[in-house]
Amino acid sequence: MNDTMLSDSALQTTNFNFPNQRGIYRGKVRDVYNIADKYLVMIVSDRISAFDFVLPRPIPYKGQVLNQIAARSLEATKDIVPNWVLAVPDPRVTAGLKCEPYMVEMVIRGYLAGHAWREYLDGKRTISGVPMPDGMKESDKFPEPIVTPTIKATEGHDEDISREEIISQSLVPADEYDQLERYTKALFQRGTELAAKRGLILVDTKYEFGKGADGKIYLIDEVHTPDSSRYFYADGYEERQAKGERQKQLSKEFVREWLMANGFQGLEGQKMPELPNEFIASVTERYIELYEKIVGEKFVPSPADEGVIGERVMECLEKISA
Repeated sequence: MNDTMLSDSALQTTNFNFPNQRGIYRGKVRDVYNIADKYLVMIVSDRISAFDFVLPRPIPYKGQVLNQIAARSLEATKDIVPNWVLAVPDPRVTAGLKCEPYMVEMVIRGYLAGHAWREYLDGKRTISGVPMPDGMKESDKFPEPIVTPTIKATEGHDEDISREEIISQSLVPADEYDQLERYTKALFQRGTELAAKRGLILVDTKYEFGKGADGKIYLIDEVHTPDSSRYFYADGYEERQAKGERQKQLSKEFVREWLMANGFQGLEGQKMPELPNEFIASVTERYIELYEKIVGEKFVPSPADEGVIGERVMECLEKISA
């Protein structure tokens, strides 16, 4: 991928003004437009974050990869829990119902990896109030998947929080939290089954939920994408564990590892390293590999043409608001 392709094919940010637009929220990756306080238009940019910091350069086609995987996953799980999606008018765009999000994110872990492993290495044997067995190695499977919710911090990293703290702080009513846990476990089971068909192991993931105007709980945001989930390759998993080797994985962890190797882990006083073109191109290639492995189809790039994206969203809004 040459320098021109790196710049021309990336969507850094958007500045649309749609009919009945009430506001825009820019997340680390998504630009979310509020339409008439009834609908949301979520445009997945090519921004990338790690350690809760947005990297200074976008990753071409990353937004398309995430949006298309999420769209398929939401469609494949709508029999478990209703979701917010009404239409996917562009490879980078999803439009749907505006919901009031719960303040907690439902993280579920089937294997000891990532943040949980780092906590384990520090000698901790509980995470979000949930016990972890002694004697585990990195990437070992838990006896049963564990739900380890987090809460958005005022600034910096998300924070682990227990069920008891969630309820005592009135963040989520007890009965609704229990329903979120049931949905989370059922979604993870479905995700595990879908991943197995692609020769993958769904290691851990997070789900976000919200309450619609009708009072129902909806699954919102992205689902089973490489930004919200971690996958191992099933082939060779047991052999690698037996030998104490690192697992071959599909996730954003490789970006975090590159940053750590270059002296950045989001800690105070650390400086974000320069991101060379070779690194940007390699991340794009990895995301496309993720798409093709998870979806099982060839990735078809869609140009990051804001004019085309805007026209498609306008047509979609006319249909869903008619």
